[in-house]
Amino acid sequence: MTNQTETDRRDAAVRALTEAVDRLDMAAMTAEVRRLSVSDIVATLERLDRRRRAVLYRVLPKGLALQVFESLDASLQGDLVAGLQDDAVAALFADLNPDDRVGLLDELPATVAHRLLQGLPPDERAMTADILGYPQGSIGRRMSPEFVAVRARFTVAEAMLRVQERLGDAETVYTLPVTDDERVLVGVVSLRDLLGASAETTVGELMQPAQWVRATDVAEVSARRCADLKVLALPVVDAETRLVGILTVDDALRILESADSEDQARISGVEPLRRPYLTAPVSGLVRSRVVWLLVLAIGATLTVQVLEVFEATLSQVVTLALFVPLLIGTGGNTGNQAATTVTRALALGDVRPSDLLRVLVREFRVGLSLGLLLGAVAFVVTSAIYDRGLGTVIALTLVSVCTMAATVGGVMPLVARTIRVDPAVFSNPFITTFTDATGLLIYFLIAKAVLGI
Repeated sequence: MTNQTETDRRDAAVRALTEAVDRLDMAAMTAEVRRLSVSDIVATLERLDRRRRAVLYRVLPKGLALQVFESLDASLQGDLVAGLQDDAVAALFADLNPDDRVGLLDELPATVAHRLLQGLPPDERAMTADILGYPQGSIGRRMSPEFVAVRARFTVAEAMLRVQERLGDAETVYTLPVTDDERVLVGVVSLRDLLGASAETTVGELMQPAQWVRATDVAEVSARRCADLKVLALPVVDAETRLVGILTVDDALRILESADSEDQARISGVEPLRRPYLTAPVSGLVRSRVVWLLVLAIGATLTVQVLEVFEATLSQVVTLALFVPLLIGTGGNTGNQAATTVTRALALGDVRPSDLLRVLVREFRVGLSLGLLLGAVAFVVTSAIYDRGLGTVIALTLVSVCTMAATVGGVMPLVARTIRVDPAVFSNPFITTFTDATGLLIYFLIAKAVLGI
């Protein structure tokens, strides 16, 4: 009951804030934002149009404004920048962490991005430029260069002094990379271990072997490694294992959330919006869907061609047409299940492209088992309603189609990864089209053979 009451209170406050924005009542807006958390304010901003979003943002206190801005999607940050005065933008930009700045710069016009970079202090500009130098999609673009590194020879007292000196600037201090004099990573030590040790103990006695990723590694793969290791932060190194940054668990989770949203969108046959739904323009929603609809429509012509080829067969046994939706729907669903399962396994690192043969054999067996189960049911029902010959056709088709669809659906994501294409793109939309055409071909060939038509 307490949780429900809190939820109702928060929802009421969000509604009151939204109504205050609609009335342009600055006093009411200022009062209402003080009752809400950062996440509630972010959720409210995501539901407003660009003009009202800028109005609400301007009433936020400076410290709260920075927290809210950092929590927004980069696309919405870009929208806000366009609605703020130059001096406010420059101050806000300077207060961001370097990795957050890079995400915002990617959303801004080149002239605006260049002007903001030039307005930064030299040290902040250098850190931001270093991150911008890494390839798009690499973890180097998402890491933080603001970290606290200690030496193995430091005593606990010296290490704690270093932490205190950098506490205001560092992205995290709970996991501390340990480096040698050449900045080569040699281990990590946790703040918990430092706090539990005597002041004279050296860091070298406490440090653990380091797990790390290279700055040029794919961001999603690096984030998955951070999550799998269940660490609060993961050091990022260059080709010579020199420490260049750190990936925190919250940044890793944001990367994985974005990647998962992208995969789910493409599996469903749309392009990812990369911004909250209510802030996306209608034209953007249309663009995200129309390409895939055109691709699927063109692919569906294969089904029409198959029906045209077997038009004479259908005219002899009209009842065959009744089962077309059932068969192609079952084949598409079977293929989609296999593709979704293997795509997810790829994302989690459970399977690799080198496992293609093992996946093929497993999905063949799964598809065959599903086909036998469904075929047996279909044979009994169809034979009872129509005749044994038609029941045999439907049963054999289900066995064949399920086996084929599961095998192809399981293998296609691995093939996509091998040729460096997003596995989600090769999943449900293409498999549905493929199984529709091939399923019909199998159906009519079996019908001609069994029924002698």
